[in-house]
Amino acid sequence: MASFHYKAVTPAGETVEGRMDAASVDDVIARLQEQGNVPLEAGDAAAGGGSLFGGLRRKSLAGAALVEFTDQLGILLHAGLPLDRALQMLLELPEGERARHVVERIRDRVRGGASLSRAMEEEHGVFPKLYLSMVRAGEAGGALDAALARLADYLERARKLRESVIGALVYPAFLLFGVLGSLVLLLAFVLPQFVPIFQDMNVPIPFITRVLMAIGTFLHDWGLLVLVVLIVAGLWAAARMRDPAVRRAFDAWLLRVRVLGPLLLKVDTARLLRTLGSMLKNGVSLLAALGIARQVVSNHELSAQLEPAIEAVKGGDSLSHALAAHTGFPKLATQITLVGEESGTLDTMLLRAADTYDGEVKSAIDKMLAALVPVLTIVMALLVAGIMLSILLPLLSLTGSIQ
Repeated sequence: MASFHYKAVTPAGETVEGRMDAASVDDVIARLQEQGNVPLEAGDAAAGGGSLFGGLRRKSLAGAALVEFTDQLGILLHAGLPLDRALQMLLELPEGERARHVVERIRDRVRGGASLSRAMEEEHGVFPKLYLSMVRAGEAGGALDAALARLADYLERARKLRESVIGALVYPAFLLFGVLGSLVLLLAFVLPQFVPIFQDMNVPIPFITRVLMAIGTFLHDWGLLVLVVLIVAGLWAAARMRDPAVRRAFDAWLLRVRVLGPLLLKVDTARLLRTLGSMLKNGVSLLAALGIARQVVSNHELSAQLEPAIEAVKGGDSLSHALAAHTGFPKLATQITLVGEESGTLDTMLLRAADTYDGEVKSAIDKMLAALVPVLTIVMALLVAGIMLSILLPLLSLTGSIQ
């Protein structure tokens, strides 16, 4: 018997971890499932349950490739193919040699007697914890094909939402970079060239020109130091964000920021509702689903608010009332949850509510992008015009003196 480290979500929604003596990791997972728990991690205790590889996440299967792999595997299993044969047929599906090797290793482990979830977990970080939990729930309920189909839909929606956010920010980011780069170039290298000319000709220098010349001289002389300070400040801020209290306070502030706060709230609301709905569809208990769904909420303030809500549900309260009383999630989400509880279709209503918030997020991002680009363009034009004016005014004064 060997000692194994495990981490799981109990039927009460609590995340527990510890050590267990067993013959294999599969025995650990089987025991946890017999106790009604949803395993999240299991591995050799000497290796820390796979945490040694936590920072080396191999993105062999990610994004569209992971969605396609999950969807096609669910379709083949639904058609009645054995698991190892379905994996064999999917060997040519993923793009890239590393992704193909991932599927090949999973197939070999399955042929060796391992479950699909265990074979995937052996890849150490390729498959998210939520992914593994939903696969295990499908295996336990004898409906792996349906679980994979719902998981593929979940991943596709999450991928589209993530790509829409990134795509919406690409052009403004490049525009902002261009604005800052142009300003630094003009202030640090162009404007200082006129300083000795103005001084030699004894031209009266306007106030705006003196201010910009001072800024330009500072950037020219101390620009590298400013860059180093900014880098050090960024590293210090990143280190501070590792403190849970600091990160929670920062996330709480983000939620109060106009425009950005409501958007982030909708993103996490959609993520929570879709995760809960998918887990409930897979047969996971409500409390266990809440414990898992809490881990996918990116905002630490909202994640912390879910803790008293879970405790309220444990005490017999309804999910809708617990969310309304203890969290800052939108009222529409709690009302839709209430309708689902009253009609006995909680999982379906949660997924529909997630669709609603996904649509609102996309619409909000489109509006922000439509307003952000013109604003940045106008700001850039005004700043460049101010710099050019600061150069032209002394030149015009010089021309007038000569005449």
